[in-house]
This record gives sequence, C-alpha cells and structure tokens, in this order.
Amino acid sequence: MALIEWSDEYSVKVNSIDNQHIKLVEMVNTLHSAMKEGKGKEVIGKVISDLVSYTETHFAHEEDLMKKHSYPEYSKHKAMHDELVGQVKEIEKSYKEGKTVLSHDILNFLKSWLMVHIGETDKRLGSYLVSKSL
Repeated sequence: MALIEWSDEYSVKVNSIDNQHIKLVEMVNTLHSAMKEGKGKEVIGKVISDLVSYTETHFAHEEDLMKKHSYPEYSKHKAMHDELVGQVKEIEKSYKEGKTVLSHDILNFLKSWLMVHIGETDKRLGSYLVSKSL
C-alpha cells in the first residue's frame, strides 16, 4: 500500500503543478516502498537524491509562475520552499554520512509537509493562477 494516495482533492487546478505534485508523491511512495522492502543503501540514496533534485525543480517552476503572475504571497511561499529544501538536503546529508537512518518519522514528515503544503499553500496559489486564466 502506498504511503500517500493521490486524489483530486489535492489538485490545485493547474496541470503543470498537479503533474509535478503527482511525481513528488510517487517519489515519496518509492522511498517508502524501498524502505519497506529493505533495499540497499544505494537504492534509497538514489531515491533521496532524486527527491531533492526534483523538489528543487518543482519549486523553481512554482516560483517562476508566481513571479510571472505577480503572486502577492510570493515571498512567504518561497520561504516555505527554501525551508523544505534545506530540511530535505539535511536529511540527505545526514543519510549519506551515516548519521541518520531513514525512518518512518522522516517519511511521515515528508508526507505531512507535502500534503499540508499542497492542501493549503499551493491551493491558494492555484486559485490565484486560475483567476489569472492560467
């Protein structure tokens, strides 16, 4: 069973953002599956690295849309992005250094952050972008 089940309730009504959110959910679910199956460090390490990279790509896309459409909450939204990227990079660094063992606490943190961010912050962004005919 997947850690996160995507549903339309998470849609922000902007296809490019929704498609990227689905990809992020799939990546967290892949990490969850790898952990459950006891896969080796190299598999989990690659998934974490991919998650960090894709998160940065996704956030850059959202931030470009916010700037292009003069989103009034840009600074606050970007600060949240920066905070998560920092936290995920710290998880990756600690994992590579052997200081942190991936656990369900880390997965639950990623799940919670992603679902809250999409469900609240990104929904506001989506509504704004839809009002701008995006």
